[in-house]
Amino acid sequence: MIEKLRQLTKETVIYGISTILGRFLNFILVPFYTNIFIPEEYGIITNVYALIAILNVVFLYGLDSSYLKFATEVDLKDKKLVFSVPTITILVSTSIISMLIIFVQEPIMGFLSIGTDYSFVILLSLLILVFDTLAVIPFLYLRLENRAVLFTIIKVSNIVINVALNIVLIVGFKWGIEGVFVSNLTASLFSLMCVLPIYRKLFVFRFDKRIFRRFIRFGLPYLPAGLASIFIQVIDRPIVEQLTDLNQLGIYQANYKLGIFMMLFVSMFQFAWQPFFLKNAKDPHAKELFAKVFTYFTITGSLILVTLSLFIDDIVRISILGRHLIGTAYWSGNNIVPIVLLGYLFNGFHVIFSAGLYIKEKSDSVPVIMGISAIVNIGANFLLIPVWGITGAAAATLASYIVMAAGYYIVSQKLYFIKYEVLKILKLAISIGCIGILYYIVIPEESINSLTKGLMTFLFILLLILTGVISKKEYEGFKTFIKR
Repeated sequence: MIEKLRQLTKETVIYGISTILGRFLNFILVPFYTNIFIPEEYGIITNVYALIAILNVVFLYGLDSSYLKFATEVDLKDKKLVFSVPTITILVSTSIISMLIIFVQEPIMGFLSIGTDYSFVILLSLLILVFDTLAVIPFLYLRLENRAVLFTIIKVSNIVINVALNIVLIVGFKWGIEGVFVSNLTASLFSLMCVLPIYRKLFVFRFDKRIFRRFIRFGLPYLPAGLASIFIQVIDRPIVEQLTDLNQLGIYQANYKLGIFMMLFVSMFQFAWQPFFLKNAKDPHAKELFAKVFTYFTITGSLILVTLSLFIDDIVRISILGRHLIGTAYWSGNNIVPIVLLGYLFNGFHVIFSAGLYIKEKSDSVPVIMGISAIVNIGANFLLIPVWGITGAAAATLASYIVMAAGYYIVSQKLYFIKYEVLKILKLAISIGCIGILYYIVIPEESINSLTKGLMTFLFILLLILTGVISKKEYEGFKTFIKR
């Protein structure tokens, strides 16, 4: 078990390199664009990328989830056929959807407030979508084959090419908006070229109806679920603007982005976790292993939550070359960061609980869970924002993620019961609560400084050890792992 946990941790760290570097480099593009383009042009860029995010879900309609599930199935021994069926399906459907979009591009441009002068943007975006979609299955293959290093190299190279070309084409050649999408298109083409050897190795012009039906049956529910997930992530913005004002919306968005620290942790874990539980599902000790993974994930996430919640005021005030992480005008919204961090942690819980649905090949309930979560998000936003302002918006998103995690937990436990270490998780939650009470209620605000925050962080770790959340054996094992 220890060796398998080490492998999961190792791959999480490797995937983390591409995730963290990718987020960092893409973050660089935001001030770059906002200093180059006028608001109208930047608005076009953000609108188009929002459309791309939605169409990514539509173009795949859950076949990526199906491939993750079935590529590890014992009864589907023909890897070439299992690879080729979703690839052919995606190729055909992508062609059809792309043609439809071309025919209705004018209404789309009108909806996105894109002038006719930028009609090429839609075509470039379609090509980006096509290239990215065709690369999805090969990238999943790399994850399933534990080729985390190669996966990371390609992903990082893609991002570096994109950022470098943005600078060259926009600053050097004055291409404007066109440069943004040509850069992305080139990077996407590069990634597709890198995975072509996988196509040569696995792709065959054969189609199996049985595999196709199985793929569609399992994957299709992830289409509305994916759209609901995007909805949850963005719906709070217009509601905040409607119920408060643009100033509060700006403060909310700036501080919400600080949740990226937890989001990065969840994302890098997810890349490693999905192939991990599918490959180990048949192991006689699989359930015990998965329970341990949840415990260790929660402990790690809680350490991130507590540390960042305590020190976020100090972090945003760090000045580098006269610039802060977020501007001084936005510091009043720092109080929402712990809520956002906790929300992303619960999002990570749903990622873990989804294992049962994959293993038992039951995805029917996924759209229902995600739909309920979206409804909770909307209702809570309208209920809480008038009372708590932007804090209410953050709490509404947290509520939707809690509902999502609870829904996945209930369904998954019915399908694939795992005896999680509930007592440890309860002790962990109480320890977090104790630190929260000390910080927000007991200790006077004027007495709080970096030293007291450091002591509270140490106290939290001490509580985890004293209460047995982290056993002495696990602590010693962790030190040994770090040394290795």
